[in-house]
Amino acid sequence: MNSIKQFLIISTSIILSLIALIYYVYLLIVPSLPPIDNLSDYRPKEPLQVFTKEGDLIAEFGEEHRDFIKIDNVPQKMINAIIATEDRRFFEHNGIDFVGIFRATYKTLLGISFEGASTITMQVARNFFLTSDKTIKRKISEILLSLEIEKYLSKEQILELYMNQIYLGQRSFGFNSAANTYFSKNLNELNTAEMALLAGLPKAPSRYNPFNNYELAIKRQKDVLASMLRHGFIDEPTYIIALDEQINLKESKMKKDVDAEFVAEMVRKDLFDEFGEKIYSSGLKVFTTIKSSNQKLANLAVRDGIINYINRHQPREADGIFDLKNFISNEKIENEEELKKEVIIFLKKFSAYGDFIPGVITKLQPLEIEAILKDGRTINVYKKGLKLIENDKGYEDQPKEYRRIREGGVFHFTKKRNEWIITQLPKVESALIAMDPNSGEINALVGGFDFQKNKFNHITQAYRQPGSIFKPFIYSAAIEKGVTPATLVNDNFFFMTADELMSKENWEPKNYNDKYEGPTRLRVGLSKSKNMVAIRTLKYIEPKYAQDYVTRFGFDKKKIPPFLSLALGVAEVKPINLISAFAVFANGGYLKEPYYIDKIIDSNDREIKLKSSITNEDTPRIIDPRNAFIMDSMLKDVIKDGTAKRARILKRTDIAGKTGTTNDLVDAWFVGYNPDHIALTWFGYDTPQSLGEHETGSRAALPIWIDYMKGALDGLPEKIYAEPEGIIPHKINPVDGTLTSNDDESGIYEYFYEEFYPQDNAFFMIN
Repeated sequence: MNSIKQFLIISTSIILSLIALIYYVYLLIVPSLPPIDNLSDYRPKEPLQVFTKEGDLIAEFGEEHRDFIKIDNVPQKMINAIIATEDRRFFEHNGIDFVGIFRATYKTLLGISFEGASTITMQVARNFFLTSDKTIKRKISEILLSLEIEKYLSKEQILELYMNQIYLGQRSFGFNSAANTYFSKNLNELNTAEMALLAGLPKAPSRYNPFNNYELAIKRQKDVLASMLRHGFIDEPTYIIALDEQINLKESKMKKDVDAEFVAEMVRKDLFDEFGEKIYSSGLKVFTTIKSSNQKLANLAVRDGIINYINRHQPREADGIFDLKNFISNEKIENEEELKKEVIIFLKKFSAYGDFIPGVITKLQPLEIEAILKDGRTINVYKKGLKLIENDKGYEDQPKEYRRIREGGVFHFTKKRNEWIITQLPKVESALIAMDPNSGEINALVGGFDFQKNKFNHITQAYRQPGSIFKPFIYSAAIEKGVTPATLVNDNFFFMTADELMSKENWEPKNYNDKYEGPTRLRVGLSKSKNMVAIRTLKYIEPKYAQDYVTRFGFDKKKIPPFLSLALGVAEVKPINLISAFAVFANGGYLKEPYYIDKIIDSNDREIKLKSSITNEDTPRIIDPRNAFIMDSMLKDVIKDGTAKRARILKRTDIAGKTGTTNDLVDAWFVGYNPDHIALTWFGYDTPQSLGEHETGSRAALPIWIDYMKGALDGLPEKIYAEPEGIIPHKINPVDGTLTSNDDESGIYEYFYEEFYPQDNAFFMIN
C-alpha cells in the first residue's frame, strides 16, 4: 500500500512539474508555432489522375498513394477500431489525455506494458506540422498545437484529418488508400477482421506490414479486436466471428478501369511540360476523350491481331527450358506439388505482360497441352488453342526433345474467347487509333502490344512508310487537276532509266501480284491498288505539284519527296497524321487536329486549360468538298470490290477505306471510316523487316480494323454522305470510261466536277 502511495506522490509531482514546465516554455515556443487555420481547408498531396470521357480511371501518377475519404463515408466500425486502439478517450479530452498519460505512466513503472500517451489530436499535430525528432521542445509544441487544434476544429474534422494523413506503409497515406493497397478494396468493403488489421498499423507500419510480417500483423490485429471488445465497441459474438474471418490480402498495383497506358503517358508528358513536378501532388483530374467501350474494343482487336499473326508463322525456340527429368517416372509426372513449387521459382525470371502469362509445358500430346503458369495455376490447352503447334513444321518426326515446342519449354499462355491458347511474346508490333472525323476527338488509342514491354508509341512517335495507303492523296491531287474517276490509265509495265531519273539505277516497279490489266479506270486502279496506275497518274500531274498538294493534309513536306516513288508511298508519315488526313475525306474537306484531353479539373473543382490545348473551332476547309465526296465514293469501292473486300462482313454501305502495304511487306496498314467514326491500324516491326509471305495490309492490318469497327459501329445507323453542289453524276461505259445514256443498263454512274464534265464525250488515257 505504501508503494502505491509513494507512486501516486511521484506521479503527481511529475505531472505538476510537467504542467509548470509547459507554462514556462509557453512564452518561448508559442510565437514560433505554425498557424493551424489552413487545416480547415485540408488538401492532401493527391496524385494526377487520368480518366476516360465517362470517368473510368486509366492511371494515377504520384509518389504517395492517397484516396481521400470524407468522415461521413468512413464505416463506424473502422472509426471504433481506431478509437479503441489509438485513443479511446478521444471524444472526452481536449487534445491532451491526462488520464491516459497517468495510466500509461503507471503501467510502465509497474512493468505491466509500455503504452503510448499520444492522442489522435497530437498525432495530427505531429503529422501536419512537426518533425519526428524526440526533443522536449517538439513534444511541448505538439501539446500546444493539439490544444489549439481542439479549439479550432470539431472532433469529426480532427478524425477526418487523421484518417487521411496517417502513414500506413507501402507508400499509402490514409485508411482508404491502405484498404486498396493491402486488400484491393475500398474501406467500406472490408470485414471486421480486415479493419482491425488496418487499425493496428499506425503504431509501427513497417513492423506490422502483413506482406512482410504476416504473423506479427495478425498478432497485432487480435490485440485490436480484444481492445474493441474490452471497451464495448463490439460484442462477444462479433469478436468471435472476426477472429475466424478470412484476411484476403491482395496487393493492388493500381485499380484501373480501362487499359490505356499510352494515352496516360501522353497526358502526363503534356502536363509535366507545362506545370512541372507539381502535377504529381496537386490532385489534378484529367478527363480524356477516350471512350471506355471503344478503348476496350481496340485493346482486344490489337491483341487478337498479334496472336493470329504469331499463329500463322513458325514458332521460335522456347524462351527457356525447365528440366522435368527429376519429376518424371515411366513417362508420368510424380510429386506434382513439388514440381509446381520449382516451376514457380524457375518462372520468376520470365515476365507476364497483361494476360500473356509465362508457363512451362508439363505434358504435350497431339490434342492437348498441360502447363503450369507463373502464378501457380495448372491449365490445359485443347485443339483450338494449339495453332502454334500446327505451324511447328519440319519437326513432326523429330524426337520430342528436339522439337521447338516440347515438354519443359517456356511459352506464354493467354485466353481467347474463354479458351486457353499457347503463344509466344511477340516481337512484332501493332497499333490502332480511332477518332471522330468531324471533331478530331480521339476515342481509342493503342500505341503498341504492351506499354510495359515497349513504351514507344507507334501512333504518335513512329515515322513509317505508308506504302499504298498513300495513293488516295495522289488521286485527290489528280482530281483537282481535272482527272476524273473515269479517266483511263495504262496499267502496264513501267520502266525508267537511271539517266531519266538522274539516279544510279534503273527503276522498274511492279504491281503487287505482278499482273497487269492495260487501260484501267482511275477508280478501279485505286480499289485494286494498282501501282502502275498510281505511278502514271503521278507522272501526269507531276511530283512537285503532288508534293505541294498533299502537304495541305498535314504531312511534313520534308518527308514527302517529289519523286515518282511517292505514288508507292515512299515517304515517311506518323499514323496520327495519316488518320487526320483521311478524316478530311470523311468530313467534307476539313483538317481536324487529333486531340485527347477533354478537360482538366484542379483540386478546387475548377477547370483549367493547357497553353497547348487544341481547339478545332473554325477549322479551314483544305480541299474542295466535291473532291472529298468523289474520293469517299472511290474509297467505298475499295471495300465493295477491291483489296478490302473482307470488310464487307460488317454489312454496311457507308464505310470506306484503303489498305496499305510497303515494299517487301515491311509495313501493313488499313484505314477506314464512316461519316462519324474513323480508325487506322498499323502492323510491323520496330526494326524494319519483312512481315512474311502474303502479310499485306488486307491480311495483317484489316482484320484488326474489322474486329474493332464491328463493336464501335454496332447499333449505329448507316449515314449517307450528302452530295455537294457542283457535282454531276452520269453513267459511263465501264470499259472505256466514256459517257453513256443514263438509261443504259450496262452503264455505271460516275461523278464529275461541273467544270470537268466531258461535254463532247471526249476522253483521254494517261500513258
